[in-house]
Amino acid sequence: MKRGVNGQVWVETVTYTLIAIVMIGLVLSFAKPKIEELQDKTIIEQSVQMFKEFDLVMKEVGEGVVGNTRMIETTLKKGSIKVNPANDTLIFEMKGRYQYSQPKQTYQEGALSIYTDTDGKYFPITITLNYSGIYNITYSSLENQKIISKSSTPYEIYVSKKGGASNQINIETN
Repeated sequence: MKRGVNGQVWVETVTYTLIAIVMIGLVLSFAKPKIEELQDKTIIEQSVQMFKEFDLVMKEVGEGVVGNTRMIETTLKKGSIKVNPANDTLIFEMKGRYQYSQPKQTYQEGALSIYTDTDGKYFPITITLNYSGIYNITYSSLENQKIISKSSTPYEIYVSKKGGASNQINIETN
């Protein structure tokens, strides 16, 4: 008779353990996407703030004398920054779970143009600073496009005024 009781205790223990594991799995399946969405929201808000600061530095350097240089330190945890000299634009791109603005519509926030797209359960977001007609943007004094990708270490981005008739602004990274 004792054998049956011991066997029943083990069956109950295994059953309760499996139920607990299933419950934890269910909670995580609902909580993880929400946590990722909140992380993406924070990253997007930080990126918007970073681009506002970048715009301020660009204007300070552009209004200064030739040789004027400023440094911006930034960390990209997700997404990338594209320096596009052909169009004189700076673009931040990221794909995340957070919907920052109305999908398929451009939203203006100061000098920033923010566009949210849809891709299933993800929302690709593009933040653009357009200096076309204001500054001639170059990267390392060339008209080459540069993509600054995510990194755990901070980037030092140098913005300097080269001058000339085209009001050239040069961008370099460390």
